[in-house]
Amino acid sequence: MTEIQEVLSRIWTDLLARPSGPFAFRFVLQPLVAIVLALRDGIKDAQTGRSPYFWTVLRDSAQRRERLVEGLRATGRIIVFGIGIDAVYQFEVLGKFYPGEALAIAVLLGFVPYLLIRGPVDRIARRWTARKTSKQEALKAQSQRRFT
Repeated sequence: MTEIQEVLSRIWTDLLARPSGPFAFRFVLQPLVAIVLALRDGIKDAQTGRSPYFWTVLRDSAQRRERLVEGLRATGRIIVFGIGIDAVYQFEVLGKFYPGEALAIAVLLGFVPYLLIRGPVDRIARRWTARKTSKQEALKAQSQRRFT
């Protein structure tokens, strides 16, 4: 039991030290890129009429796997990049490589922001598109009344 506590304590200490140590730029860069990808994919979802991403992943078991794979494909490069940067960080600072920690950091910084942002962007884009469409229809109807 003590060994497990030591491992968990080391992981926690290592994780807390990362944002202030070398390579801290990735704590901004990875989530930023994930958010840009989520914006792109959320807008695409709204244009194609697909269901909101996170909601579908949580509630629709028939589409869950397909949508998770889609999200991982979109963020896969970010996650791999994050694991690589974290590996360099770990070798430089800790002198060892802990793959579990690297994967956890990469998923936390690269996939979680994507997961949280894509659905709300989809909803906002749907509302914006609906308003734009309704304004265009109102203008079209108004112009038709003038000519009849």
